[in-house]
Amino acid sequence: MRIEKIKTLAKQYAPEFIAIRHHLHANPELSYEEYETSRFIQQKLKEFGIPFEIKATTGVVGLIKGRNPGKQTIALRGDMDALPIQEENEIPYKSKKDGVMHACGHDVHTTCLLGAAKILNELKDEWEGTVKLIFQPGEEKNPGGASLMIKEGVLENPKPAAIFGLHVHPGLQVGKLSFREGKVMASADEIYITVKGKGGHAAAPHLCIDPILIASHLIIGLQQVVSRNNNPYNPTVLSITSFQGGTTTNVIPGEVKLKGTFRAMDEAWRFKAHELIRKVATELVFSMGGEIDFLIDVGYPSVYNNEALNKLANGKAVEFMGAQNVEETEKRMGAEDFGYYTQLIPGCFYRLGVMNVSKKITAGVHTPTFNIDENAIEIGMGMMAWLGSSVPIE
Repeated sequence: MRIEKIKTLAKQYAPEFIAIRHHLHANPELSYEEYETSRFIQQKLKEFGIPFEIKATTGVVGLIKGRNPGKQTIALRGDMDALPIQEENEIPYKSKKDGVMHACGHDVHTTCLLGAAKILNELKDEWEGTVKLIFQPGEEKNPGGASLMIKEGVLENPKPAAIFGLHVHPGLQVGKLSFREGKVMASADEIYITVKGKGGHAAAPHLCIDPILIASHLIIGLQQVVSRNNNPYNPTVLSITSFQGGTTTNVIPGEVKLKGTFRAMDEAWRFKAHELIRKVATELVFSMGGEIDFLIDVGYPSVYNNEALNKLANGKAVEFMGAQNVEETEKRMGAEDFGYYTQLIPGCFYRLGVMNVSKKITAGVHTPTFNIDENAIEIGMGMMAWLGSSVPIE
């Protein structure tokens, strides 16, 4: 059976791809700067005999044709950029670049996709359709590499009937996968506000228009956008995360700068909330005598897992892993530019367990000590190959 062949090859090739993960981890590159990573992926695809093309400067798109390649096309996606974090792990494959680290597991995602590619290409006479491999840059930074890849036609010629993506889950034990139908991850928009007042001596506030006082009221006032306008059952987060103004004790500054994030899982509410945030901010600042510069930088959309596709994928995971090793993933207010794909075609974004408490591998993503139990590599590459070769899309 094909499933057993995939499992056998995943086990056989696991050491090779763990070494590939070590190389990627030791040589991280920031968003939109993944030049060496891209060349490495291209070289591997050449070795495997898989044709590819370049999109969005560093993105790589491979194509594997099975029997009857026109029957359907399934896309498999892996992202490849790192984060501006100084690694604190003491491991042989520690990042060689100061202040840059694969702290979100994109080295794992790329490795699993490469592993799946090798397996699928070796077994291409045993499955029907076409698999499109999407190695994507810039997931960690607006406007998101997915949006750039889409603009350059990654979802055309051939157009995928569905797309799958995996993400490491540091809270899920190695050996397990998790899935969720419908709303999975939030949209992410950045808020930038400058409150302008009139500076002066702190001992004469009556001669000033105090932007610190105004901004303080504004931070509190903005919370009513969520608490009094949003349906309580609709997950939403509005956080002001930066307050910059003033430099000393006896001077009221002329302006204050605020930064923050707005997260939502409902696209209609998301843009209604933008208008409410703008309205509350503008009217409150004006009412207190100040002026305002206001910007919402619209970021990634929410990730929505197509229900029918998720059920198919969940069933395939049970076949591959056993029901005891397939769980339901929790909703997360984090964001992922995979949402751009799910707006256009059916998508399934699932989680790969990488935690091992006994080995003290428990650190979360985006931390300087994030790492994985590398037994997850065999599972990740095998499962991607199984999904790419076995899910029938009607």
